[in-house]
Amino acid sequence: GSSYRDMCHILNVIDDKGFNCTLTDHSADYGMLSLQGPRSRDILEKICDADFSNKAFPFSSHKLVNVAGHEVRAMRLTFVGELGWELHVPTESLSAVYDAVMEAGKEFGIADAGYRAIDALSSEKGYKHWHEDVRPDTTPLEAGMAWLVNPKLKTDTDFLGRDALVAQKKNGLKQRLVCFKVKSPVPMVTLEAIYRNDEVCGYIRRTAFGYSVDCNVTLDWLRAGSYKVECMGEVYDAEMTLAAPFDPKNLRVKGDYSETIDQQDTVR
Repeated sequence: GSSYRDMCHILNVIDDKGFNCTLTDHSADYGMLSLQGPRSRDILEKICDADFSNKAFPFSSHKLVNVAGHEVRAMRLTFVGELGWELHVPTESLSAVYDAVMEAGKEFGIADAGYRAIDALSSEKGYKHWHEDVRPDTTPLEAGMAWLVNPKLKTDTDFLGRDALVAQKKNGLKQRLVCFKVKSPVPMVTLEAIYRNDEVCGYIRRTAFGYSVDCNVTLDWLRAGSYKVECMGEVYDAEMTLAAPFDPKNLRVKGDYSETIDQQDTVR
């Protein structure tokens, strides 16, 4: 999995740079519960000893909290585009913490969600999967993730790959990871042919049906042009977008549910 790949990468850097340090993999010592949705804050504030407001607990921050007598690291992150937190829990405490979360969430209609739901929601938001959408030969600029490196590129801070990114910004991108919205009456399953200006130019890398936007959503590596997608022998127009098909302003991640789905869909 990605944890093994990350560990190998870090060990290679330690060896190449001659750092005097050790790396220990504790992945098996922890499990993760992801609590997502407009009432996630209400649930956590019922069972935790911490302030989960936007000011006290901003996005992409983390802190240790107590849940049902167990120490848990709460991280305000999401892979489904909703207000939510990841709870990183020692494996021996997982059942107790899960039970506490589910009990506190009963009055809010809490429910378990499967991985297909995660795939659909993450596709609507244009969130990237490691190994399917982004790989070791992908750059943040090509993947639409320049926000991860632009702050450092504006300084003299050195980091692995900096020279390659500076050169790519200067020379321009040859490809870009984009979202397609495809109104086909049958579900897509990946590997469908992509037509660029009526010629086959590639295939669908990842897809899921976006129930909030009522169409198939795909992520693909492409250049500019007019696109169509073939599915089950039929060819359908494909609407390309660089923005997230759903909630492109990231309001829900901030806990703002004031706009309806129809209002969200008007933003491109």
